[in-house]
Amino acid sequence: MPATPLAQPPNRRLLKGVAAAALVLAAAMPATVAHAGGASPSGSVSPTAVAPGGRVSLNVTGCGTKTGTASSSAFGDVRLTPGNLEATNLFGSATVSTNAATGTYTVTFECGGSGGQRATASLQVTSGAARGGLGGSVGAMSPGQIALGGTLAAGALGTGIWLLRRRSRLT
Repeated sequence: MPATPLAQPPNRRLLKGVAAAALVLAAAMPATVAHAGGASPSGSVSPTAVAPGGRVSLNVTGCGTKTGTASSSAFGDVRLTPGNLEATNLFGSATVSTNAATGTYTVTFECGGSGGQRATASLQVTSGAARGGLGGSVGAMSPGQIALGGTLAAGALGTGIWLLRRRSRLT
């Protein structure tokens, strides 16, 4: 009489899947525990490069307070306000001084009052004036570009008049 196996060998694919899931969970655990334990705040400046007179948005996450400040020699001190009820993000905006010299400036974010947790970010002040008008999307135009634009506009106007006159003759 042949011997019957007491147990079937486990499916190797299933074991590999369980092992991969365990590795993913193990890798995620330290990051989750560190964040829940009050990780240090992180600050950001947007845009990271701006001309004197330009505006920047300031954001700090991970403070756990409802007040904060951002300061830099490029724009001075700015009060930050919470973006939601839990105060997980603090926001603000600043205008870079028109007298700011070209270079890299440190922006220091401070959570709560004096002596609170701190974070830093960099701000690059570039040469040139801040562009106004159409949001800085239009630069200087050359005489050739102006002539081409005028020619195209005149051609479109002439074509429209020609089509209207032709239409009136047909009716």
